[in-house]
Amino acid sequence: MSFLLSPCRFTASFSHLKASKSSITARRTGSNSNNHSLAILSFPSRLSWKSMSQSTSDSTNPMTSPNDAVNTENTDDVLIQYVVLRRDLIDTWPMGSVVTQGCHASVAAIWSHKDDPHTLQYCSPQNIDSMHKVTLEVKGETQIKNLSEKLTAGGIAHKLWIEQPENIPTCLATKPCPKSMVSLFFRKLKLCK
Repeated sequence: MSFLLSPCRFTASFSHLKASKSSITARRTGSNSNNHSLAILSFPSRLSWKSMSQSTSDSTNPMTSPNDAVNTENTDDVLIQYVVLRRDLIDTWPMGSVVTQGCHASVAAIWSHKDDPHTLQYCSPQNIDSMHKVTLEVKGETQIKNLSEKLTAGGIAHKLWIEQPENIPTCLATKPCPKSMVSLFFRKLKLCK
């Protein structure tokens, strides 16, 4: 049995991928096990060669045609949720436990602001499969508390997750906000690796 591989185009970016209107997949046809042929199917896909932070209106995108609907929103105003973890916990706790803390904070921030227009848009059926999240890190407890204080002073809604019963601040997540409103608070933080 042989497989057909189609060429794909990738960009070297840590950005999320942007939704596209088409992709190609292959399906084996025929009932005789010695005689195989392939049928090419086209269906909507969530992934394309451009990152979500780039417009898909570029005519050089081979995955779209002029007839495709294009999202023309300002890339600086994309809705984003920041999740900030503590590096000291990443280095000492099991990875699954740290990831769980980030999940708790993310869900709590969204649920606490479930009626907010940005949260409703972020979680809407047309956007649910293309959420933008950025996971960053700070050194430890002092830094995460300081960040929480700065966000509060700046009017940025967020959730500082305090793990119970230990009463340890483990991580922080913002509610979904336009990137242009919140990115300045996070520009000095490192991506979590």
